Amino acid sequence: MSAEPKRRAQLVEATIAEIGDVGSLNVTVSRIAKRAGMSSALAFHYFGDKEQIFLAAMRYILTVYGAEVRGALVTADGPRQRVEALIRASFSSANFRREAIAAWLNFYVLAQTSEGARRLLRIYRRRLHSNLVHGLRPLAGDVAPGVAQRIAGLIDGLYLRHALDPEGDGQTAAALVFHALDAELRTLR
Repeated sequence: MSAEPKRRAQLVEATIAEIGDVGSLNVTVSRIAKRAGMSSALAFHYFGDKEQIFLAAMRYILTVYGAEVRGALVTADGPRQRVEALIRASFSSANFRREAIAAWLNFYVLAQTSEGARRLLRIYRRRLHSNLVHGLRPLAGDVAPGVAQRIAGLIDGLYLRHALDPEGDGQTAAALVFHALDAELRTLR
């Protein structure tokens, strides 16, 4: 890896760590750069401004999430297992780390004011919905999109609820979504 991609990666990792430590986007580029072992000027050179650094950090977190989803889907054997794999990946330990949680929470806040963050959030939601519909279509038929929307809403809502609970955990949250999925599918029989 050449110097620039390596430094960019260091800045992204430092951004995620700083957001995790502070719990908000109220961190300075100077602090991020210092954590990454470089100057603020270099951070601005690579990203342009603080928002672009935050967006790069969120793209990284979404990349990790996407890899979790793809890995889970590889082992899925059938539509029900595909949906369960998506749910499990959403609550995996990699996505339930303190730093990832802080980044997700702040990402939702940033999406209120940043077009770039809104676009990333739309992409995440569309991919989750599309993957859920694909798995649910053989199980729920024409109502699969509605079921997928409700399951996706539960995933996001329970992620936030359990992430903010000091005793919350991903497995418990996933179990609640599985229970809701069972209830949804029972009503279709």
